[in-house]
Amino acid sequence: MKLVVFQPPGGDPRPGLMTDRGVVDLSFLTGHGAAAQQAMLRIIDEFEDLRPTLENVAAEVEAMPVDAVRLRPPIPRPGKILACIANYWEHAQREPRPLNMFLKNPDAVVGPGDTIMLPEFTEPWCFMHEAELAIVIKGPAKRVARENWRSAVFGYTAMIDVSARGDGRFTWPKGPPASWLGKSFDTFAPIGPCIVTADEITEPNDLLVRFWNDGQLRHNYSTDDMEHPVPELIEFATTVMTMHSGDLIACGTNHEGLGMLQDGERVEIEIERIGRMSLTVADPLKRQWEKGVYMGPNSTNPDAVRRNRPGAGS
Repeated sequence: MKLVVFQPPGGDPRPGLMTDRGVVDLSFLTGHGAAAQQAMLRIIDEFEDLRPTLENVAAEVEAMPVDAVRLRPPIPRPGKILACIANYWEHAQREPRPLNMFLKNPDAVVGPGDTIMLPEFTEPWCFMHEAELAIVIKGPAKRVARENWRSAVFGYTAMIDVSARGDGRFTWPKGPPASWLGKSFDTFAPIGPCIVTADEITEPNDLLVRFWNDGQLRHNYSTDDMEHPVPELIEFATTVMTMHSGDLIACGTNHEGLGMLQDGERVEIEIERIGRMSLTVADPLKRQWEKGVYMGPNSTNPDAVRRNRPGAGS
């Protein structure tokens, strides 16, 4: 199933079910006055009990055309976003890097059709896109062994990990390097367009991730190129902390294909079996950087998509 948060004309955001016929309003399940965030958390927690009802409404309840509503982030305010650092074979490396993660600001979440707002800092920064698969947690999940990883996964969505970089580094004005700060500005965590339930994706490490900037394909990689696959991510994260329903784990990106974001651009992310969403970019300072695939110190392949997993072809 594909679960969404949508906003009808003149109405408040509410939970919905994306079907071939359009979007079905699910607010009757949680009360019409319930906030979309709480409604989605209830659906996650009670999904197995709600499944027969959801299957029934998907087939029989009147649906609204998708173009008649506005899709919002499917989890409006995750409790936490735990994001992998790198986590893909790239640059012809032959040894996996240690698994590592950082916390990204949950208030940075925006959704389909929204605007990524670049911050008004005069430091020599640039702002980059990182297209990623994100895991939606079913919690509470603590010390989940990798062989039991499915017990902690409710579903999957797409995320753009917008990242501020300066001269190939994460920087902070008048302070030390700090990656989470450069990734946590408001609007720097677009997610969507929906949550696909885990039963629809039996193998999360076999999905195509693509990203376009003004129609130019930049990211184009498979999740089977992860250095540390999804079961290992679940085990690692839940060893460190308790993960709750609606929390996200962003699985990292293949940096082959990174590029700058700048004022007026239209960006699109698409993950196989999840869907596609677009956003715009706005920069009050109207800064300009090189266009296309970045070739600087952290650099990437100019073809945007080389699969450098040991033993894989290009």
